[in-house]
Amino acid sequence: MSIARERIDRLHTLAKEAAATGADERAREYVALARRIAERNRLRLPRSFKRMSCDRCDRYLRPGRNARIRLQDGHVVYTCECGEQHRYPYRS
Repeated sequence: MSIARERIDRLHTLAKEAAATGADERAREYVALARRIAERNRLRLPRSFKRMSCDRCDRYLRPGRNARIRLQDGHVVYTCECGEQHRYPYRS
């Protein structure tokens, strides 16, 4: 595993912990840093990290706290506080 991949995984863990304790700004910094590392090294963010962060405001999404999750017509819809929506298909 590359150093960049390990660092992205570590930042994901740190962002999750920071969001759980209420340090939303710190979690946002971790998400932004992980995105920059992925872009520089031409890596994809892990699926779990990508789905739990907002593309517009870099916020780490916490369902029920700063994000809403709904099921609509075969899709899971994540809605951030900033209004950004992400739709992912699911199979029933």
